[in-house]
Amino acid sequence: MTTTTPPAPPTASVLTVRAIDPAVHRALLVRDDAGRPPVRSVDGTGGAPLRCCLARAGAGERIALLSYAPLRRWAAETGAEPGPYEELGPVFVHDGPCQGPATGVGWPEGFHGGQRVLRAYDRRGHILGGVVVLPETAEAGAEVLLADPEVAVVHVRAVEFGCFMHEVRWG
Repeated sequence: MTTTTPPAPPTASVLTVRAIDPAVHRALLVRDDAGRPPVRSVDGTGGAPLRCCLARAGAGERIALLSYAPLRRWAAETGAEPGPYEELGPVFVHDGPCQGPATGVGWPEGFHGGQRVLRAYDRRGHILGGVVVLPETAEAGAEVLLADPEVAVVHVRAVEFGCFMHEVRWG
């Protein structure tokens, strides 16, 4: 069997994990990407994965469940046209202001609990492939996918429900 070492990441680049942008979060609390108001609740036991700050909600914290189209948002920023690859799905966010992740760059260790699927997209927003990973191999899996010069962005999703978790790029 022959193995190939993936190309190294771009020089002086770091893996950047991106939550939902605070300005986008504020807009989604009015009307989500499906054109509906969010479903507001209190997380009674805690643990809802919040895509605005990449942390888990605490018990009694106010949260909102809403529809989010991550590839649409990425395409608006980059000028891509994802076409049929655009997906819309449910995510939890804080039901109110959120400053985003506590740490700027780095993998959100406590955020991931189960298997994840990493989906690689090219500069046009078209899917190139993906891989299923365990929490302890997710960051390395994203680095391998992003080492391919054709890959512009990787989306991390939960296997169980298919929900978008966060975006990863070289930054």
